[in-house]
Amino acid sequence: MKVIVLAVLLSVAAAQNAYYPEAAYKTPEYPAQPYSFEWAVKDAESYNDYSHSESSDGKVTSGSYRVVLPDGRTQIVTYKDDSYGYVADVRYEGEARYPEYKPATSYPAYKASPVVYKAPEAPVYKAPVYEAPVVPDYRPTEAPVVVYKTPSSPSYSAPATRLPTTPTYKAPESPVYRAPTYTVPSYKPTTTVAPPVYEAPTYIVPSYQPTTPVYEAPTYVVPSYKPSTTAAPVYEAPVTPATYRAPSPAPVPLLYRANAKKTTY
Repeated sequence: MKVIVLAVLLSVAAAQNAYYPEAAYKTPEYPAQPYSFEWAVKDAESYNDYSHSESSDGKVTSGSYRVVLPDGRTQIVTYKDDSYGYVADVRYEGEARYPEYKPATSYPAYKASPVVYKAPEAPVYKAPVYEAPVVPDYRPTEAPVVVYKTPSSPSYSAPATRLPTTPTYKAPESPVYRAPTYTVPSYKPTTTVAPPVYEAPTYIVPSYQPTTPVYEAPTYVVPSYKPSTTAAPVYEAPVTPATYRAPSPAPVPLLYRANAKKTTY
């Protein structure tokens, strides 16, 4: 039974999510901020005397409020709200006082006021005045006279025919050619320019005096070389190994000894 109820709840939640998707806009969550306030009211004429103070550091909220009750006591509530929950401490100051009940010793005499009734006045009715109805004047209206005019026959005029006119051609006039007039240019010969005069270059013999180089004979330094005397190497004759012995043949396994056959060569 519990499984069926759980399945029904899951299906209802899935249907709600399908028909009511999550809103695109999400309300921003702001971190708690520290604050504090305090106020009080005391008015003797209206019997209002109460106050309230509260402070919070963003995690723990604490405060208190007081109010004067109608019986004369003062109710003081000190509370604290944190991660563990809301805790309130209620206490009272003063003693409750109630007004003393005093029964009345005498009551005022009751005097009934006289009631005067006035007879209603008789209503006055006026006879209605009827006016004769106005008879409408029915007169036959004259029929409108309709005058029809005979339409006039249209007059058609024959179109005027226009014959094509014969075009007149004018012979072109023969062109008139005029001999070109040649004007002799006023050419003036240019004056000849004298050829340039070249002067032979003058060669200046350099004042060069060869100097004979002075060579100094090299001095040969005889190296102080002393031959090193090394003893001749001593070679020892190799030691001849002992007499070589052939290795003994490997033993034949027992498995093959029974089936071994002697062969004669």
